[in-house]
Amino acid sequence: MFNINDVKDLREKTGAGMLDCKKALEETKGDVEKAIDWLREKGISTAAKKESRIAAEGLTDIIIDGNKAVIIEVNSETDFVAKNEHFQEFVQVVAKTILDNNCNSYEEALELKTDRGTISEYLVALIAQIGEKLSFRRFELFEKADDEVFGRYIHLGGKISALTVLKGKDEEVAKDVAMHVAAMNPRYLRREDVTEEDLEREKHIIKEQAINEGKTPEIAEKMVTGRIAKFYKEECLLEQAFVKNPDEDVKTYLKNNDSELKTAIRYAVGEGIQKRTDDFAEEVMSQIKS
Repeated sequence: MFNINDVKDLREKTGAGMLDCKKALEETKGDVEKAIDWLREKGISTAAKKESRIAAEGLTDIIIDGNKAVIIEVNSETDFVAKNEHFQEFVQVVAKTILDNNCNSYEEALELKTDRGTISEYLVALIAQIGEKLSFRRFELFEKADDEVFGRYIHLGGKISALTVLKGKDEEVAKDVAMHVAAMNPRYLRREDVTEEDLEREKHIIKEQAINEGKTPEIAEKMVTGRIAKFYKEECLLEQAFVKNPDEDVKTYLKNNDSELKTAIRYAVGEGIQKRTDDFAEEVMSQIKS
């Protein structure tokens, strides 16, 4: 009906993935031209052409349902699209579908069914509709015990989302700690979570800083202990000064409210993605020269 060269030819003409090209040829009985139309109808070739573009805007969100919660990030190329109702609906549908199916795997999530097809198919169709590269980037599912509470905090309409799980009964306390996590972005929950590698790196930096300040190696070595304590206070959630009352740390705030931290997570839109910084004038000139 068709061979590998047909798949290769279709892929070159449309930019679609190998499996999508194979599927298109199967659906059209090996007719390459009809397969091109099939891919266009599905929005797949349109989506594939956008793969090289950078999607570093978008939304994060958190949905809680009983003892389960999910935090999610979906990216777009522009902040304008992040405000699009169809994009926001996609974020909600994906989060709810993951929650309903108790899904923990990204690959499994892509194949979950919605009323718009699988999440993967829904995403492709939305890319074709909106005309930007979109990316369902990541999620994490949490489950709490009956004697625990979730804390949810969404900042700037979804630019940052923070979720906490506390042992205790006070949801306001959990929300306050989530707000703190969103604001202060701790690298670790507790000092015990700092890896030996990270600790040694920090000690080395502190020692070098002290030597550069004119201290002898012996004095610099003694200064490490004090500055490491400061490092813990700056980077570990439980030791950070509580954002709503800097006179106490988060650990004390929790203790005073009969609560105990179980876990916390923070998503910020586009973190870790290399955003484009191209100058528009340079881009235009480069096109003229080419």
